[in-house]
Amino acid sequence: MKIDRPKSKQPIPENAKRVFKGVIYDVYQWEQEMYDGTKATFEKLKRPDTVVVFGVLPDGKILLTEQEQPGKKSFIGATGGRVDEGEDVLSAAKRELLEESGYEAEEFILWDSQHPLSKMDWVVYTFIAKGLKKVTDLKLDGGEKIKLKPSTLDELIEIATKDHQDFYKKEVIVKLFEAKLDPKKMAELKELFKPLGK
Repeated sequence: MKIDRPKSKQPIPENAKRVFKGVIYDVYQWEQEMYDGTKATFEKLKRPDTVVVFGVLPDGKILLTEQEQPGKKSFIGATGGRVDEGEDVLSAAKRELLEESGYEAEEFILWDSQHPLSKMDWVVYTFIAKGLKKVTDLKLDGGEKIKLKPSTLDELIEIATKDHQDFYKKEVIVKLFEAKLDPKKMAELKELFKPLGK
């Protein structure tokens, strides 16, 4: 599966200079001519891309997670994490699903890919994984506590649209609201989340 990276609406220009290199975030700056002919310094953050994976179990339930991380309020989300340097997006999705759930999947469907913030060069790729098979225990980082929370599609929509402050995967909330309000989009969503072979 070839996955193209979506283009940023405000890309970092080639003449930009990295002025800060952090553990996760880098800061780039460049001089930009304004409409009145003056010049100003623009800047943008850059960080590794992220994958999110909603696994669909054979019984049709969706593998959500209840997570805790140091210094952050507990939240409900899906498996996922950063794409490592040199790693392709699909490999990252497979790795994160395995590490955070212990499952492998037969099929990965790219549901969404977007730059969620205009001032950051960062893409979030959201996958639906089907044909799940439990193959190992969770292999979590030292800064993660994860409890698996299998949920129906209706429960996912309710969590994301009613309790969205606790739902961490903001990139897909709009799609879930649309499905809640539009029967056609709900039918499409049910088809997307249908277990493999059903």
